[in-house]
Amino acid sequence: MAVDARVATLAVSVPFAAPLILIGAAMVMVPAFKRLGLGSVLGYLAAGVLVGPAAFGFFDDPAEIMHYAELGIVLFLFLIGLSLKPSRLWAMRRDILGLGLAQIVVTAAAIAVFGIELFDLPWKGAVVAGVGLALSSTALVMQLLEEKSETQSLYGRKAFAILLMQDLAIVPLLALLPLLAPQPVLGGQGFLRAAAEVFGAVLIVVAVGRWLLNPLFRLLAAAGAREIMTAAALFVVIGAASLVSLVGLSMATGAFLAGVMLAESNFRNQLQVDVEPFRGLLLGLFFMSVGMTIDLKVVAQYWDQMLEGLVALVIVKIVALWLVARLARVPKADALRVAFLLAQGGEFGFVLYSAAVNAGVMPQVLGSVLITVVTLSMAVTPLVVAALPLFLPKKQEKKIEEDYTDAGGSVILIGFGRFGQILSQLLLAEGIDLTIIDKDPSMIRSAGRFGFRIFYGDGRRLDVLRSVGVDRARVVVVATESQDVTNRIVELVKSEFPLTKVFARAFDRAHTLELLDRNVDFQVRETYESAILAGRETLFALGLDVGRVDAVEEDVRRRDLARLALQQTDGPAAGFAMMHERTPPRPEPLATPQHAARPLSPETRDVAGAAEEVVGDAPAPLASGI
Repeated sequence: MAVDARVATLAVSVPFAAPLILIGAAMVMVPAFKRLGLGSVLGYLAAGVLVGPAAFGFFDDPAEIMHYAELGIVLFLFLIGLSLKPSRLWAMRRDILGLGLAQIVVTAAAIAVFGIELFDLPWKGAVVAGVGLALSSTALVMQLLEEKSETQSLYGRKAFAILLMQDLAIVPLLALLPLLAPQPVLGGQGFLRAAAEVFGAVLIVVAVGRWLLNPLFRLLAAAGAREIMTAAALFVVIGAASLVSLVGLSMATGAFLAGVMLAESNFRNQLQVDVEPFRGLLLGLFFMSVGMTIDLKVVAQYWDQMLEGLVALVIVKIVALWLVARLARVPKADALRVAFLLAQGGEFGFVLYSAAVNAGVMPQVLGSVLITVVTLSMAVTPLVVAALPLFLPKKQEKKIEEDYTDAGGSVILIGFGRFGQILSQLLLAEGIDLTIIDKDPSMIRSAGRFGFRIFYGDGRRLDVLRSVGVDRARVVVVATESQDVTNRIVELVKSEFPLTKVFARAFDRAHTLELLDRNVDFQVRETYESAILAGRETLFALGLDVGRVDAVEEDVRRRDLARLALQQTDGPAAGFAMMHERTPPRPEPLATPQHAARPLSPETRDVAGAAEEVVGDAPAPLASGI
């Protein structure tokens, strides 16, 4: 790894100075950007700018760092392949070959036309520029999808299909460059040979993955050496990536194929656990190396041209992607999400433009400008995605005109979410006259398909409460999800209908205390009873009898009620020192002791008695959030 004089000077006195600088910059910038809501990717990019040539200059050769950091992309694609069975990949063939290929062609053509018309580029340079900018960043996009847990959403699957086609397209795109060169060096025979080499390498990877890897990992697992399994996982990933790279395919493609071949392996979960830590670190290093390539001096000198190119790239890609997605019958909102998510250039653009310059297809200056634009587009992607909600169509809910003439049950249930639905079953099973109100029109329509009569209304409005007959009801059950909404409804019912009992759903212990301060007649934490039940079943599984389990449950409930009483008077931290804590197990003899126990000394008896009094009857608190 090439470092400049600053790191070399530090290395004399500080071992591993370069890794420390990289990790330290990431530790500072990534949490800061996450706190600002900008995401970890932009934090890594900023950290790269900070330690790169543009700022403190600790590293003067970002390309060499990127060479190692590309292993992060390789491992990332391997994990993606590991989650895709061949059958599922085959099911995605229409999106991959149809949507993905159409996106590349349409976007490349649009960008090439803009390059020729607006920037006076020669047609060969414009075509290569358009094709390179049509590619998006697989690593960046998949990281953003993972952070939002939306890889399995509709637009996440469409975006992945397009990205996969882009990764596969890098091979024919690189093969296209010699044909566009001033003096083509690859004839028809050479092209057929290259195609045969690619096919052979892919065939080897598929064959090894199908017939050799499972026996290999079974043999290593039998040896019982965990570190060898980790080493074998890395060997498989890097070996497959290296093999396909020898014939011109991207290393990421080889790793993806290896992952797909192992997707149905019995060792899939173990491989994922072994590779995941390396993937996260190396992928972060890759984004940092991308940030190091941003030359702030060049950006400051040519900021207007680069800004024009950046804005044009983002707009053209969004429009092209949206049109292609809509032609593929992707819903409008999801088409917009795909378009905004893939509106940047990709890491393979660096490879394509470098090869184009070497082949004489485009001048060095154009290649450098395009690489900078790609880098900047990756840097602003989190900001582009953050602006997406401004363009999403707002849901238009039809206003419901409610008629409360047949309302007025003996029990009023406010809120028909998960909690309210389960609670209503007990009342309806007994034939209780139940009136349910909710303010979510979609919930009302959905419940109506199952035969539930739900009145539309906001429980925070006094006129709604009067209309549904709260003044005649025996009990009002507040089952809303928001703590603030629940508190306001409880206050309103207690102040306006003091004779009506109010039962409420509490979010947590702190919310329980708020409800008790508002004189609610009954409250229950939404996870309390399920946690008690799970605890009982755990004790049964450990071999305790029913009597002992009932005693433990009674003790926990008694302590909890006493703690609540203390907290109401003395504050949330009341009784903290007396809560149940993990204690070391009491040693029990395996055989009857041969010697009688010695009596305790008076001093020891006094200490033991005091401890017994504390634990025996005094309430011991639970964690404040429970």
